[in-house]
Amino acid sequence: MGLSKPYVAAFFIQITFAGMSLMSKAAFAAGMNTYIFLFYRQAAGSIVLVPLTFILKGKEKRPLTFKQLCEIFVISSIGITLALDAYGMAINYTSATLGAAAFNCVPVTTFFFAVLLRMEKVNLKTAGGIAKVVGIMVCMAGAAILAFYKGPYLKPLFTHQLFHHAQSQAHHPPNSQSTWMIGCFFLLVASISWGIWFVLQARFLKGYPHLMEFMCVQTVMSMAQSFVVAIAMEREPLEWKLGWNVRLFAVLYCGILVIGIANNGQCWVIREKGPVFQAMTTPLNLIATIIGSQLILSEGIYLGSIIGACFLVMSLYSVLWGKNKELSATSSSQPAPLEKEIEELTSPAEVNSSII
Repeated sequence: MGLSKPYVAAFFIQITFAGMSLMSKAAFAAGMNTYIFLFYRQAAGSIVLVPLTFILKGKEKRPLTFKQLCEIFVISSIGITLALDAYGMAINYTSATLGAAAFNCVPVTTFFFAVLLRMEKVNLKTAGGIAKVVGIMVCMAGAAILAFYKGPYLKPLFTHQLFHHAQSQAHHPPNSQSTWMIGCFFLLVASISWGIWFVLQARFLKGYPHLMEFMCVQTVMSMAQSFVVAIAMEREPLEWKLGWNVRLFAVLYCGILVIGIANNGQCWVIREKGPVFQAMTTPLNLIATIIGSQLILSEGIYLGSIIGACFLVMSLYSVLWGKNKELSATSSSQPAPLEKEIEELTSPAEVNSSII
């Protein structure tokens, strides 16, 4: 049973992330403002992470300097506030399935920015280097297919939906090409923001390798940033009200299960099985989201989304294979310590360790 725990944990984590896309879509479909939703979910996550961090930290003192706090503020504004606001807008305009598909291209965008900043090298004379470049090209092709080709609409197998979302359909018709393009643009913004985010995190954690405390401070700062954005965009008091409905359930789900449990669970899986193993399970998120969209939202899917998602999954495995090929050629037979894995956050294999 002990050997199967990482597999069970990885499966649970990807199912949880699929639920994040589905619950977010359901909340937006019920009319919840995306900016308010992000603030509430970060607030719920902060309530979970702050006491947990203090308990695990104990009496050990690791004070953050003013410069480090400023750096975390910038990092959280790019990778959490901007990225999650853009992601929320994207699935509001498109679908939960498309949002889940975008996660597969985040490792590729991270690798791309790591190369631009010379934190990652590409050797076109090796099979690994060629595979990584091919992965980037396939990712770009998949993103283009998602944005510009919708194809036939495949109706859902089940017409009964658990969460009613007629209001969303009225605001953003699913067959509108213009709203679909806007949603794909926001997905691009989110993917780019996450790519930059992981590169910046890698640099910061080299001088402050305390991952959980770092993520806790980021969550709290993003909560404050999200509140400023939300209050500027929506000042109607009724829009801020949470009742016993899908809005509250989505906030609690994302705050407790995603931020509080799944993100820390991924760190444990990476420690037990390595970063490549965790990244290889990412497509499970997409599969679970497609199934959940059918069962929970009664949401169909376009043929172009399926083709584009397949391209994104292929690009993910191409980059992972190339990276793993290069690492196996340079590393010894001994497994890399956890500290080494944290320092290599810019690797496409690690970028799924803390998407919140």
